[in-house]
Amino acid sequence: MQTTDYITNDIKALSPNDKVHDVKKLFNELTFTHLPIADNSNFLGLISESDIQTIDTNDKPLVEFAYLFQSFFVTKRLNWFELLKIFALNDASILPVLDENHKYLGYYELTDILHIFNSTPFLNESGAILVVSKEIQDYSFSQIAQIIESNNARLLGAFVSNFEDEQVEITIKLSDHDLNNTIQTFRRYNYSILTSFHVDEYLNTLKERSEYLQKYLNI
Repeated sequence: MQTTDYITNDIKALSPNDKVHDVKKLFNELTFTHLPIADNSNFLGLISESDIQTIDTNDKPLVEFAYLFQSFFVTKRLNWFELLKIFALNDASILPVLDENHKYLGYYELTDILHIFNSTPFLNESGAILVVSKEIQDYSFSQIAQIIESNNARLLGAFVSNFEDEQVEITIKLSDHDLNNTIQTFRRYNYSILTSFHVDEYLNTLKERSEYLQKYLNI
């Protein structure tokens, strides 16, 4: 699934000459945290709803408040996981997309990227969850895959979920099977087992929270 399929222009970018009162009205009609600003496709930045509400002179154009413009954006070649990270770092529900010449192409919406996340095998495939830990310098994803496959299971996904006191914590999704042998093999390779789920309660909770967030953003 290509993230570029989700670039949209449903809402036209603001002009630097748009009046503050018109921008406030637009924010009231939408659920976006920010809106992009462009001048003849030249990206100028974004204005946040919280910042626009601090302006008292409603009849002035946005360009007079350029000091409030924020400058985060993405290129169209990023994968969905990187996009989620940038959404979170900027506490935003919208990400402007620029080409190599810094021209504005459109934007991604957080709800659309969450939909991609909800469609991944990590959430949708039946399986079990293991959370393991090991010293940072000693862990290996290739070793983790080898341990799982040697116990006749399939690796459906894995990610580093925490770093703490020179220990790395890794959350693993694997296909349904008897976990006992897999757990014992991890222990023989000096991995600590923090948590194991023989059913998908963890994944169901994660998916429910993601779907709830989508519904909330659409209100």
